[in-house]
Amino acid sequence: MKNILLPLVLVLVLALRARSETPQPADTIFVNGNIYTVNAAAPHAAAIAIKSERILFVGSNEEAKKYSGPTTRTIDLAGKTVVPGLTDSHYHILGVGERLTHLNLEDATSREILLNKVKQEAQEITRGRWLTGRGWIETFWKPPVFPTREDLDKISPANPVFLVRADGHGAVANSAALKAAGIDAKMPDPFGGQILRDKKTGEPTGMLLDNAMELVEKKIPPSSPEDNEKAIFLGALRTVNLGWCEIQNAGSYLSQLELMQKLYGEGKIKLRIYNAVYGPGAAADKILTDGPILDAYDYHFTTRTIKVVFDGSLGSRSAALLEPYSDADTSGFLTQKEADLRPMLREALRRGIQVETHAIGDRANRIILDLYEEAFRAVQPNERKVKEPRWRVEHAQILSPSDIPRFAKLGVIASMQPSHAISDLFFAPSRLGEKRLAGAYAWQSLLKSGAIVTAGSDAPVEQGNPMIEFYAAVARKSQSGFSGPGWHPEQAVSRPQALAMLTRWPAYAAFQENEKGSIATGKLADLTILSDDIMKIPEPDILRTHCLMTVIGGEIAYDAGELARP
Repeated sequence: MKNILLPLVLVLVLALRARSETPQPADTIFVNGNIYTVNAAAPHAAAIAIKSERILFVGSNEEAKKYSGPTTRTIDLAGKTVVPGLTDSHYHILGVGERLTHLNLEDATSREILLNKVKQEAQEITRGRWLTGRGWIETFWKPPVFPTREDLDKISPANPVFLVRADGHGAVANSAALKAAGIDAKMPDPFGGQILRDKKTGEPTGMLLDNAMELVEKKIPPSSPEDNEKAIFLGALRTVNLGWCEIQNAGSYLSQLELMQKLYGEGKIKLRIYNAVYGPGAAADKILTDGPILDAYDYHFTTRTIKVVFDGSLGSRSAALLEPYSDADTSGFLTQKEADLRPMLREALRRGIQVETHAIGDRANRIILDLYEEAFRAVQPNERKVKEPRWRVEHAQILSPSDIPRFAKLGVIASMQPSHAISDLFFAPSRLGEKRLAGAYAWQSLLKSGAIVTAGSDAPVEQGNPMIEFYAAVARKSQSGFSGPGWHPEQAVSRPQALAMLTRWPAYAAFQENEKGSIATGKLADLTILSDDIMKIPEPDILRTHCLMTVIGGEIAYDAGELARP
């Protein structure tokens, strides 16, 4: 009897083992791809198998067949390029949506075009109603100077007008808007802001910088929750269609936080959002008290970061510099008081809350690094809820050479926007002079020092197209191929570095490196499928590359309809 049972037991054991070794069938298999995994252990592949929201297999076409089952969908990539789901590490989702629903002035390539657009809009709205818009920039105007309230008064005397510059750190208002805010020659500049004035009369020119903008903004009827919800929804939709799988939202108020959660709860957003709330203030106080929101809605929504705005912008001459601007009698200014930040920074360290700070000028960057370092010394690792805080500087745009090594030394991440360089370098030489350009947009210097550098677009300040960011990082030339004196081409990065800046390093900056940032078994199935091989094609062709498909958590969130699929 034993002789009969032993073979039967052996067969049963072998059968069970074979069954356990049989791969589970995938929901979707992508084959015949040109896949860049950003995974050093296996940097290139042809196929990916996905089960639910996770990657089941990465490798060859032949091996991928093992994961095919009766209900598996197979998509032939036909040699198209696949990269890990792209992440924009500095984005403003509400602003991107508002660009689609508000008066958009990005195409105002001259003062005359700007005024004609505003005049047409003024003729279509009722008398006394506010007229607002955003997106103008004077860089290529002739002459390249800010518009004035007199310009706006001629075309809209009865309606208050408020037009925000593309960078969001300056705006021009007409006389009706200034009057509504009580701004006249006698009003002093608010802390962290400036009312530009006529040098002869002292009267306001209409241009308001940074915190001075709030004097008018608080008089403008606020957008309704319904309008803001629509803007976030439309912004998320556009973002996914461009190939982004995640954006790191650089600042929100409590009302926006609630709207994003509402949209996720209703299943209306597929985009992943790693969100920051503005601080100091009510939103920062709430996250410090209640704690972060981690990986909600199946890893689609996280809020664990406080965003500080510490200075203005280079274009508006409000970025805080160590020495005066080369083309104006100002050094810019800080928009927060150091004493107000110290207690918040220390409490954030204790409670495991990340901090990211907008700092563009070399003075703002130096001081925020000083404040970070001071907080790190004051709150020892054993007092911190999260041992590795991964605090960030957003923009890190103009740095004194002596401050560049401090990022790696302190473990501070530089969150930078490649497109800012190819936009700003048309006017940065006049703002800074040749010497200071050596520390401007210094991507390669930061990387060589050992710092983590992530890439984003700062949309709607820039277009928000990932291919523009990738191109700018590797070419460091304008979109027409121009490179001028002081553009420092040696600061351009390699293509593998640029890809890491849009995938692996943003994942690290968001504490998500175990979940995403590369294409590897077990990670979230976030993929961006592109029309061309951005790792090999000539630089100008990168700008002509477009997204064919965006896959988020195994779900096809966008499909251009150019890939053959059942």
